[in-house]
Amino acid sequence: MAEINRAIKGTGDVLPKDSYRWQYVEKVMLDTARLYGFREIRVPVFEHTEVFSRNVGDTTDVVQKEMYTFDDKGGRSITLRPELTAGVVRSSIEHGLIYEALPEKVCYIGGCYRYEKPQAGRLREFHQFGIECIGAASPAADAEVISVANQVLRTIGIEKISLEINSIGCPTCRKEYQKALKDYFNANIEELCDTCKDRLTRNPMRILDCKSPVCSKLSENAPKVIDFLCDDCKEHFEGVKAHLDAAGLKYTVNPQIVRGLDYYTRTVFEFVSGDIGAQSTVCGGGRYDGLVAQMGGSNTPALGFGMGIERLLLLLENQKTELPADSKCDLYIAPMGEKAAVKATQLATKLRFDGFEVATDVCGRGLKAQMKFADKIGAKFNIVLGDNELETNKAIIKNMTTGDTKEIELDSISDELMSLINRMALENLTDSVFNNN
Repeated sequence: MAEINRAIKGTGDVLPKDSYRWQYVEKVMLDTARLYGFREIRVPVFEHTEVFSRNVGDTTDVVQKEMYTFDDKGGRSITLRPELTAGVVRSSIEHGLIYEALPEKVCYIGGCYRYEKPQAGRLREFHQFGIECIGAASPAADAEVISVANQVLRTIGIEKISLEINSIGCPTCRKEYQKALKDYFNANIEELCDTCKDRLTRNPMRILDCKSPVCSKLSENAPKVIDFLCDDCKEHFEGVKAHLDAAGLKYTVNPQIVRGLDYYTRTVFEFVSGDIGAQSTVCGGGRYDGLVAQMGGSNTPALGFGMGIERLLLLLENQKTELPADSKCDLYIAPMGEKAAVKATQLATKLRFDGFEVATDVCGRGLKAQMKFADKIGAKFNIVLGDNELETNKAIIKNMTTGDTKEIELDSISDELMSLINRMALENLTDSVFNNN
């Protein structure tokens, strides 16, 4: 019985005391994406397994080891999404978005599922914010997508973060690169882990993404894909750098970046931080120009990124970044008796429709207990309703911080509360200015 009262390993609860942090970060993400013309899309949590196994890459760790796959009651193989790009592309093809005015620019926030060892900032159920720009081949689109990620991170308050970019070329220039990699790793085949020995014949680029210390060490001296780029890919990469320079974005070219999914082509990038341990990548993405056609659509260029929300919140915590505080209850109405409780319900309902956060007693507490509760939830003001207040249609409203009181007409409670809240905000702003000076 004890087991069912605990979350499954690799999952976590977001409690009310923390949810405001998620809401703030998610709002910044969606608002920033909108500035660049990206609109939200929502796709299913599960898809046909082939959406991921055929398109993410059957040599990747995601497909080989980490997917949650099961047969449904209709005998179909279903997989909980390990990432969102493939599902977004499937949706864009199914609903004809790739045949409308391009580029199609979408953003999303959603849960993903991978069976891997839980670690700081990465659970088996984790959440991603991402964008996809479908139908744009220009280097300017690469820089714009990177700029969205950069602006999100800066707006939230991330510090000590750096942008690393690379180009992994196209299928044409990768043929020569794959041959060079096979030659290099064949000379060291006995040192490779068993998984990478299999990758060597199927997709040697996956070895570069292996987390084994021995394979990682070998990869440091492996041929660099950037040295094998064809003229078109070189020109594209130079264009990306020129647009990043124009946007004032500092970057480092890191030839080791290949990303963990097979659909990437040309530009790949990561935003990395040294403040969250081994899992230093906060955001990663790049181009996937062949994916739309591979999934049955027309030959359509595309690119995007994914940003782990848990990892981002962990980074904010480690950097001691202060986020805007959670909102507090504007008014607590403390009724004394059943008639007063009915009146409290009436007033609270009206005030909530007027946009105020209002609480009143729903547990039948005494006045002393209600005042303790009002203090616990941080109510800014309170009023007590008893027989006298009901008879006169007036009440005393009290500032819970200063103790100041004022008599108000209950019929004008909304206007009175707004006036008091505005005055409180002005006083807090004045105090802040003087304290900072």
